[in-house]
Amino acid sequence: MISLKDVTKEYRLGKSVINALRGIDLEINEGEFISLCGPSGSGKSTLLNLIGCLDFPTSGKIMVMDKDVSELSDAVLSRLRNNTIGFIFQMFNLIPVLTAYENTEYPLLILGMNRKERQARVSRMLDEVGLSKFIKHKPDELSGGQRQRVAIARALVTNPKIVLADEPTANLDSQTGIEILELMKMMNEEHKTTFIFSTHDQKVVRYAKKVYNITDGRINS
Repeated sequence: MISLKDVTKEYRLGKSVINALRGIDLEINEGEFISLCGPSGSGKSTLLNLIGCLDFPTSGKIMVMDKDVSELSDAVLSRLRNNTIGFIFQMFNLIPVLTAYENTEYPLLILGMNRKERQARVSRMLDEVGLSKFIKHKPDELSGGQRQRVAIARALVTNPKIVLADEPTANLDSQTGIEILELMKMMNEEHKTTFIFSTHDQKVVRYAKKVYNITDGRINS
């Protein structure tokens, strides 16, 4: 499903070069529940961005769904992201003026889905994450855990093959974080969606079926 071969990523800051990733080799199969674990600055978020086709490697090869992302046009990459990949961010990234229902519906509007199908999908997904009673609430009327549940619903409403979660519990208390991880685990098992999440929290790592430790831009064997 996802393959990285000798992937590097460099950033330039003035005259300095930051080596964010240094020769990453990684194979991820369908339905896996994976944690990229490492301290801040280790390169795990950079790796998620590359897998999500939000950025491009300096060198190396990335295959997503049997497609070499470096050979795809912007239009095809956009379709790949919209149809295949869901994103969950630590800051939730919800649109503040939209309700929980509207935030969840938004990706389907981008896809041009008809209203009847949108309503069915959004209602089902908000029910699955336990927010059917909060569909008219805006983000500032929801708790942190509820906002993250909306973010999960939004990420999964398009039926993506892959969900990328960057520090999904970082802004949640411990108990709420566990509830969110249990929800992600359940959806992984029920929908066979591949989950890849980054974290530096060892409590989160225990939920992963497979853990890759990243230090200084390298995966430790």
